Amino acid sequence: MAPGRAAGREGRIGVMARYQPPDGRGPQRGMLPSRRQLPPPEPAVRQRALAAFLLGVLSLTGLMLGLGNLRRGISVAVLALLFAAVAIWLGVTASKKARRSGTARPRWAVGGMVLGGFGLAFSTLWLMVLAVFWPQLNAYYTCMNGANTVAAQQACHNQFTNSVGSEISVLNGR
Repeated sequence: MAPGRAAGREGRIGVMARYQPPDGRGPQRGMLPSRRQLPPPEPAVRQRALAAFLLGVLSLTGLMLGLGNLRRGISVAVLALLFAAVAIWLGVTASKKARRSGTARPRWAVGGMVLGGFGLAFSTLWLMVLAVFWPQLNAYYTCMNGANTVAAQQACHNQFTNSVGSEISVLNGR
């Protein structure tokens, strides 16, 4: 019988061959093979990656906190869009500089790019909603500012829902 084949099972490999390093020691149980350790990135690259992360966080935080007022919401969305774009740019350039110099990727670069991407997507979506539904939103906020009772607020909400529903049906071509 050929070595490596199980008895009675022709055509199947019974024992899997493992790679053995030249010194004869195989990988110990629970230990991963070691990878080449890269040197840490330069301080300027680390600072660029940290700035990307902080701008991504600032972009999302601004969107969450600044959209209560319609007029302020426009400027907050534009600033969040700019912060998110800069966060993505800083994260990408920090990763590229680290790769070119042969160092490890900075710790906050990927987080900055991801948070910047979310901030960019949400602020773009909010600006598109504002562009499409500006008259309805403006009328709703004006109505809500003058509504002193729950019934008046409910009337504002119903008016807004009806106007947005009619706008959506116009956009759908119905």
